[in-house]
Amino acid sequence: MLRILHYSDAQDLITRKAVRLAEAERIVAPILHEVRTRGDAALLEYARKFDGFEGHDVRIKPAAIDVSQAFVDAVETASANIRAYAATQLPPERMEATADGRRLGQIVRPLDSMGAYIPAGRYPLPSTLLMTAIPAQVAGVPRIAVACPRPSPEILAICSMLGLEHVYRMGGAQAIAALAYGTETIPAVQRIVGPGNIYVAAAKKLIAGEVGIDFVAGPTEIVIIAAEANPAHVAADMLAQAEHDSDASAVLLTTSRPLAEAVAVEVQRQLGTLSTSPTASEAIRANSAAVIVDSMEQAVEFSNQLAPEHLALHDAALLGRIRNAGSVFLGPWSPEAAGDYASGPNHVLPTSGAARLRGGLSAADFVKVISVQELTQEGLRRLTPAVTTLARAEGLEAHARSVEVRHA
Repeated sequence: MLRILHYSDAQDLITRKAVRLAEAERIVAPILHEVRTRGDAALLEYARKFDGFEGHDVRIKPAAIDVSQAFVDAVETASANIRAYAATQLPPERMEATADGRRLGQIVRPLDSMGAYIPAGRYPLPSTLLMTAIPAQVAGVPRIAVACPRPSPEILAICSMLGLEHVYRMGGAQAIAALAYGTETIPAVQRIVGPGNIYVAAAKKLIAGEVGIDFVAGPTEIVIIAAEANPAHVAADMLAQAEHDSDASAVLLTTSRPLAEAVAVEVQRQLGTLSTSPTASEAIRANSAAVIVDSMEQAVEFSNQLAPEHLALHDAALLGRIRNAGSVFLGPWSPEAAGDYASGPNHVLPTSGAARLRGGLSAADFVKVISVQELTQEGLRRLTPAVTTLARAEGLEAHARSVEVRHA
């Protein structure tokens, strides 16, 4: 049953369950080392042990996959929207001249390669392939590698539809290691993105710095802020998040106790016919609640402290006060599931409070913004006093001389 709490009793919701990465790191560290030092041999051993792999090569050759026309149509709709939105996220190249003799700007260059980790455990996620590969394509990344432990026909079909040729049947920490370090058959990549279980998260944390990652993901979460709403809609949105994982969290913040009570009833009713009820029921019982707040201002502040992965605002007027959220869904007709699949913005989002620091995955994650500067002789002359004074304040005489020699 969904708990109904007053704001004063709900502070423990802000203190999330600690993601127990330490034990997972201890387990995956030897796997990373083995794949790094022994390459394909170690990768195949772990693939057979953990993924049920029976072959001799994890590479998957591109081939046409038979899927329904309805699925093809859905992928084409989602792909077009994701591609169009990703294009708006790229920083522009520019060069601008100043009156004092400086010409300043930036060039934008894609990464050489990226790796997309696509989960295929309880729920294979073809949508995650769209959300990771398409922004990289929009950014111009020439080599996109896909790692999936047990790719479904739908995942393979999307690989074919997107023209992805570097596809590997591998998962877990061994897949992260292969993408990060490279093996005899798998070239290393520059950035690894995509969600996974705690072992994938731990592996990404350990290789961060040697290769780029998106973020270390924890359990999925949603906060819904509504003074008035259709209880069936709110309950459905909470359950859509809860069915992901028993550690998932769904929180309603409302000034209306009648709404909270109606939503609790609806959650229980909908669970009765939900095929994923065992998982969703545990997430609702253990990690979710309807919280009665004294005002919408209090609700917004609570949400900003929580920094949720998904934030649903039934009143769009509250958007201006939002500081921390992975992705925001405005109004009653913007369910989180639309963003998961087809509306355009990315569904690979920061969890566990990381939305205080960044938003979701974007095309900008796959490019480098490189500054460019060009000075005229007069422009350098004007800057010389500032440059030489600061250089000598730091004891860097050669820096100062490298400017002065141009005026000799």
